[in-house]
Amino acid sequence: MNENRGLLIGRMQPVHKGHLSVIQETLKEVDELIIGIGSAEKSHTDSNPFTGGERILMLSKALREYNIDPSRYYIIPLEDIACNSLWVGHVKMLTPPFSKVYTGNSLVKQLFHENNMPYIQPPLFNRHEYSGTEVRHRMLEDDDWQSLVPESVVEVLEEIQAVERIQKLHKRELSEI
Repeated sequence: MNENRGLLIGRMQPVHKGHLSVIQETLKEVDELIIGIGSAEKSHTDSNPFTGGERILMLSKALREYNIDPSRYYIIPLEDIACNSLWVGHVKMLTPPFSKVYTGNSLVKQLFHENNMPYIQPPLFNRHEYSGTEVRHRMLEDDDWQSLVPESVVEVLEEIQAVERIQKLHKRELSEI
């Protein structure tokens, strides 16, 4: 029965406190939540520095840190496909059944709308600060990024030497311009 199962899609580059707030709020509305790690195949670029597996690790540890019941969510990597009109079917093939989609992404909204699937704009929490772009920018500038992410995510990012990766990726991309 999928009547009260929702789908939340995010790139989570990296997982930050805003993501956890959205997940906590969404779980007040649904019995189960499928958390789709968007663009799971992308990594090692300025805007997508982390692998799908690294993002799943960050999210798993953060959900545990926040004491979110693991029986209430599924984490599914979602790869992009070249044809947007087929993407919703692709997502449905990769996920358990769901009855509504939670997204702030305008393209995702449009694609699900065109497939007659209800979508809901989840509340954003301090979006200026809690965004992957801001976290990556602070990592690049050696500024305080740690306060924007759960402690467990800090540990994962330190383990994978994320700051060094982001700084090297940025230098590489600048040299290719």
